[in-house]
Amino acid sequence: MGSPEPQPRFGQSVKGLLSEKVGSCSGDVIALTRQVLKGSRSQELLGQAARNMVLQEDAILHSEDSLRKMSIITTHLQYQQEAIQKNVEHSRNLQDQLRHLLK
Repeated sequence: MGSPEPQPRFGQSVKGLLSEKVGSCSGDVIALTRQVLKGSRSQELLGQAARNMVLQEDAILHSEDSLRKMSIITTHLQYQQEAIQKNVEHSRNLQDQLRHLLK
């Protein structure tokens, strides 16, 4: 009668250990799943950041092109301003000459 008792205890302790191991493995699987999801989210965020960077790069290139065009326009406007100033001076000289002739 002494031998039937240890076997159930041994069976119960094995079941208990097995249950612990299954619980531990389940916890590990849950932790691994969380890490995979976290990594997936990180990958998603990196992808979004890369897309945003490409959009920003396009915007910067467009801005550089616009600034270059504005610089060219500014130069042309300065030339036109100088030409207008010379014409105004020339016009004043002509007006002075006409006044002198009409006196």
